Amino acid sequence: MAEQLSQSELDYPFKLLEYFNGFRVSKVIFTACELGVFDLLLQSQKPLSAEHVAGKLDTSVDAFYSSSDVANLYLAKGSDKSLHDMIIYQSQTIYPLWNNMVDAVREGKNQNEKTFGLPAQDIFQAIYRSEEEMLKFMGLMNSSWVLDGHDIVTAFNLSCFKTMIDLGGCSGALARELAKAYPSSSVIVFDLPQVVETAQKHFSEQDDVIVFQSGDFFNGEIPSADLYILARIIHDWNEEKCLKLLKKIYDSCQPGGGVLLVEAMLFENRRGPVMAQIFSLNMLVQTEGREHPPSQYSSMLSQSGFHNIQVCRTGKSYDAILAIK
Repeated sequence: MAEQLSQSELDYPFKLLEYFNGFRVSKVIFTACELGVFDLLLQSQKPLSAEHVAGKLDTSVDAFYSSSDVANLYLAKGSDKSLHDMIIYQSQTIYPLWNNMVDAVREGKNQNEKTFGLPAQDIFQAIYRSEEEMLKFMGLMNSSWVLDGHDIVTAFNLSCFKTMIDLGGCSGALARELAKAYPSSSVIVFDLPQVVETAQKHFSEQDDVIVFQSGDFFNGEIPSADLYILARIIHDWNEEKCLKLLKKIYDSCQPGGGVLLVEAMLFENRRGPVMAQIFSLNMLVQTEGREHPPSQYSSMLSQSGFHNIQVCRTGKSYDAILAIK
């Protein structure tokens, strides 16, 4: 995260003060989303008095409220591009975990036990600790692919792969982007039985073109396919587990088929991008993994038998790596 500072920044630390207060900005946005302020403003399409907002949302009277086009598009729950679910997850799950960052750095392990009273070893027991929490997580994943899904599925031309399986595909949001981009391919979401059940109950769409299939990619069989997608999966686990999974995928993959990894890639010197560094710290407090530079992902893919490894940086939050069997 090192950067060259101007003399003015050395004379007065504007950027440092901005970083120090960043959590306050986050909490303002989190609070407004949780209270429903942006939804109320989107419905009204005009500034509202504090008295009006307080009456509608049962809040205190402090100021006038108005919204911007960006807030209407990304922060109101009713928008097609809403990041509301992502924000709720950040506020109610990630924020408490980050309160224990000092312990995470000292211990080198996630903070699920201190934060939620759940064993550090079973990370998805913590992530899916209740149906409510599972829904929050699935909403987070949906929000992620609202922003990045199209760029990810079009980072490479995947039209040659006729059967695609999104392993750990959660609510199916990324799989739907795949199906839209490649209508001649069949797309399957493969996830744990309770995740599939919840996805079909809460996230299914009319005339859905994707198929859900229950399974456990670590402990059960993986169906045969031309292309496997691992989106935000590899970064959850230590290298031993990652290699085990990638080798298992290689064995299940059709000849000429491949695997698409979707992750926030660090630079090779690990000094950026800042977003990827922040995501890596989140892996420390919540999982047993971390973010990696392209060379690390390439090494794991090569060790698993894959070749012809291609890297695409999208310039957004998530990047893609395609490798062929």
